[in-house]
This record gives sequence, structure tokens and C-alpha cells, in this order.
Amino acid sequence: MSFTHRMATLAAVVAIPLGIAATSYALTDEPEAPRVPPAVELSSTPSGSSTPSGASTPTAGGTPSTSPPSDAVVPGPSATGDDDDDLRDEG
Repeated sequence: MSFTHRMATLAAVVAIPLGIAATSYALTDEPEAPRVPPAVELSSTPSGSSTPSGASTPTAGGTPSTSPPSDAVVPGPSATGDDDDDLRDEG
């Protein structure tokens, strides 16, 4: 009798997950194939010379501006540790 219980347990351990997987696979929808545009049109203006008509670039304030972004380098923070927002001095 013990062997029969072991076989039933083994069958349940294997059959239940397989049944769940088969049911899940049978109930899933087929995804649509991605649609690819027939042609890609490139702008004739050189990169960085001007923005396309009607396009605007956002500024730090959140309002759009019509000027293209510049290539200016922003300096990094000071390495001396003289920051005003340092929390170590409060106590």
C-alpha cells in the first residue's frame, strides 16, 4: 500500500504543474508581429546645426526653448568639502 501512495504522490507532483502549464499555454493569445515602417526618412540638415521646425528642446526650468543645446562643459563639484548643505556640521 505504501508503494501505491508514493506513486500517486509522484504522479501528482509531476502531473499538476504540467497541467497548469498546458492550460496556461492553451489560454494565451498569440502576440501580433511588430510592424516595421516600409522606409525611414532622414533629415537633410547636418547634426547639431539646427532643430527641426516645430521642435523645441526643454530647458532646466521646464519650459521649451528654440535654441539647440550647446556643447559647453559644466565644471564638477569642488573637492575641498566646503558645501553649505553638509549635514555633518549640524548637531
